[in-house]
Amino acid sequence: MTELHPDLRENVRMLGELLGHSIQRFPGMDCYERIEEIRAAAKADRNNESGSGQRLATLLRQLDDNELLPVTRAFNQFLNLANLAEQYHGIRRKQGHPSDLVVESLSEVFERLQQGGVDPQELHKRVADLRIEFVLTAHPTEVARRTLILKYDEMSDCLARLDHEDLLPAEREEVIARLTRLINEAWHTDEIRQQRPTAVDEAKWGFAVIENSLWHALPQFLRNLDVSLDDATGHGLPLQASPIRIASWMGGDRDGNPNVTHEVSREVFLLGRWKAAELYLADIQALRNELSMWQASDELRQVVGDAPEPYREVLGELKARLIRTRDWALARMRGENADAYGILFEKDDLVEPLELCYRSLVECGLQAIADGPLLDTIRRAHTFGLPLIRLDIRQEASRHAEAVAEMVDYLGMGDYLAWSEEERQQFLIRELNSRRPLVPRNWQPSEPVREVLATCEVVAQQTPEALGSYVISMASKPSDVLNVILLLREAGMNFPMRVVPLFETLDDLQGAPESMSALFDIDWYRDYCQDRQEVMIGYSDSSKDAGQLMAAWAQYRAQEQLTEIAGRYGVHLTLFHGRGGTVGRGGGPANRAILSQPPGSVNGSFRITEQGEMIRFKFGLPRLAVQSLTLYSTAVIEATLAPPPAPKDSWRDMMDWLTGISLKSYRDVVREHPDFVPYFRQVTPETALGKLALGSRPARRKPTGGVESLRAIPWIFAWTQMRMMLPAWLGSDEALDAAARDERLPELREMMEGWPFFRTYVDMLEMVLAKADLRIVNYYEQTLVDDEKLRVLGASLRERLRNCINRLLELKQQETLLEAEPVFAHSMKVRNPYTDPLHYLQAELLRRDREGEGKGEVPEVVERALKVTMAGIAAGMRNTG
Repeated sequence: MTELHPDLRENVRMLGELLGHSIQRFPGMDCYERIEEIRAAAKADRNNESGSGQRLATLLRQLDDNELLPVTRAFNQFLNLANLAEQYHGIRRKQGHPSDLVVESLSEVFERLQQGGVDPQELHKRVADLRIEFVLTAHPTEVARRTLILKYDEMSDCLARLDHEDLLPAEREEVIARLTRLINEAWHTDEIRQQRPTAVDEAKWGFAVIENSLWHALPQFLRNLDVSLDDATGHGLPLQASPIRIASWMGGDRDGNPNVTHEVSREVFLLGRWKAAELYLADIQALRNELSMWQASDELRQVVGDAPEPYREVLGELKARLIRTRDWALARMRGENADAYGILFEKDDLVEPLELCYRSLVECGLQAIADGPLLDTIRRAHTFGLPLIRLDIRQEASRHAEAVAEMVDYLGMGDYLAWSEEERQQFLIRELNSRRPLVPRNWQPSEPVREVLATCEVVAQQTPEALGSYVISMASKPSDVLNVILLLREAGMNFPMRVVPLFETLDDLQGAPESMSALFDIDWYRDYCQDRQEVMIGYSDSSKDAGQLMAAWAQYRAQEQLTEIAGRYGVHLTLFHGRGGTVGRGGGPANRAILSQPPGSVNGSFRITEQGEMIRFKFGLPRLAVQSLTLYSTAVIEATLAPPPAPKDSWRDMMDWLTGISLKSYRDVVREHPDFVPYFRQVTPETALGKLALGSRPARRKPTGGVESLRAIPWIFAWTQMRMMLPAWLGSDEALDAAARDERLPELREMMEGWPFFRTYVDMLEMVLAKADLRIVNYYEQTLVDDEKLRVLGASLRERLRNCINRLLELKQQETLLEAEPVFAHSMKVRNPYTDPLHYLQAELLRRDREGEGKGEVPEVVERALKVTMAGIAAGMRNTG
């Protein structure tokens, strides 16, 4: 097995040693020695030393209440430090350091595409028109507190400084001292949120990602893209190009989250403008310091006259308007009256003065100066605009239908909800063509409808660049889209906002092509959308509904058919991928996922959700963000210009056969087995997840609902915590078993070789199986499950997991999992002695927690330690939901 890179291993050792010193000082040497004893037992257990497993369990059971918290915190902290070291290692710039996480450069991809026959002019056009939008979501999977994340970021800076080989001994000692203080600060900081964040808090976290990372990363990425494109085609990136855009659901996603109201959305819109003004002010002040030259074009002189420093004159006026904008937004957020005169509201208000300065410098022969920080600010202005983030609105389809129905009922026009789809469409189109308002002046709607209408009013008051998409969950027919457009128009919106149906369950995905075809048949709508349509493909709920294999195939077929239908109607389709961080929610390496999409479905535009801890892992540091932007962009460009071949008909038949087996197998357990829900509730920490204040969103759509009402994230989280990883493999096990029995594995190997979609699916299955752990699953079961019937089910599921691993190894013709991913495999091996004690402790703490709840009293230390185990295991697994 490949060892960790020596530099990475040294950083992990150093950070662990510094953490050990902190523990020795507090709580003291006795606690430190106990932790070391537990770690040694866990390591011996992993090495299969005789009796070591029993010794580890005994050591952990013997911990008294005073030791529970420091022990769980120690292992949690180490895993976070290991993550920090790995994250930094992927972007380190040290002479002779070949990163283990190689990202192919833009130039390499452009060269490969041209060697494959792509015309330089076509390449330039496609890159210039590229549209990749990252949608930061408030899905509650980021366990680490922002306070600690900021400390971890500074620790990364310390590691970078230590990589300078010209450091003097005193300078090195100074960096080590700072690193020591930071680790001490982290050790003495509570890693668990005591209060659930509000929806506005979540939005602030999204803005912080931009301020601390993307604000710096994006101009650097665009410079790289500009240079690479110029080298490849002879033409750089156009000045107005904005191939990357950032949107957010934080403060806009109200589907099933009663905490997101129209007041929240209004505050988030204002917060974005306030933060944008702050960031641009810093840029403008820096530019005023730089652009002191006197040469100016006639165009610029017409604006500033004979001013001796014309650029500073223009930028001074821009600075004054930014200050007014900032103060206006702040006053509005506080609910105060504010003078909007002279503020910057439309993007052109910001861009035009900057581009005027740019054109003047170029005309005066000062291109080198124009292409400095001024160009970076122009790029930011085109990407982030004045709102900073484009806010999506998401709401469930029935909420809009109820609003229209209540309106129609008040006007005495009938029972809208009882109408056929054809009758609804006729009514909606008639009203949308009408010039008179529909909403009655004195009408008093019910509270839920009032909230829908108020949200539409807030949206209608924004500029187009402040808005992303209006996403409709549970959409299934054209009227679901037309309802939203009518409500927005009634609220005063005078431009066409993107309205995006979300197809997520298996039935929805299978019905999506027919739904969109019916929508495109409406001439009025085709005119409204201007032959551009976005459709969201959901990954989380489809996997929870049908199992991972069936969901993946349904998503693939839906994308194929939607692409074909859009082409038939002459509509440019953008697919919005609602992926999560885990395989069970459509996660995995992004470039491989993009390159495995159906041919033609990535047509120069791509939209994707980024959630929870994955935002930090991909965009948390500027260099990391540049790397991630490069990875996504090269994949989208390649999938557009050199898409994978369509699968053979025989491969489609094979997938239909496999998924028929997997769907029945999955649902027979999850939906039909009478003991499954009790087993799930007993063997996983699902019932305790609500104690972890992850996000503003409730864990359940309905407080009293069963597993079917549980959101996809806690569903995945619960199985990940106890290492069964069930949602990602259940159903696939019997499908692979049937293929092996029917001697069809050679055909599956042929599919892996020639079809990126299937290869990616198998590789992701392997990755999740490598994270599963039968011994740990068994320990949870022995500790938490008393009912013999439930233990029988557990034994069956563990046998199925074991069989799935064996069948996958047989398919890939390997002796062990992750043979092609040795670095990842070794990273997991290094983590196991630190995650194992947390698993054992979590099972024990769950047992104590449930006993305490039965008696009406749970010791506070048990609850706190239980929360820390959840955070630590999430860190060890590198994902939660």
